[in-house]
Amino acid sequence: MAEKEVSEDLQKWAEEFVRIGRAAVRKAQEESRRMGVPNVYSINGILYYELPNGELTREDPWHGSDTNPNAGAV
Repeated sequence: MAEKEVSEDLQKWAEEFVRIGRAAVRKAQEESRRMGVPNVYSINGILYYELPNGELTREDPWHGSDTNPNAGAV
């Protein structure tokens, strides 16, 4: 199947869309860290938790709780 060329305008729009999305993700990650909430990532279908101190773990830091156990301390 032949590759279709993408117009320059569409390419620029897509690049801007990705830039805005990445900035929003970084902002959300920083806010989660500030609030003491782990960031959760799925890599090859496996969940990883990034704790506010930067440590990565595969164990759920809240052990299935609905709320942050440190909510009073944040």
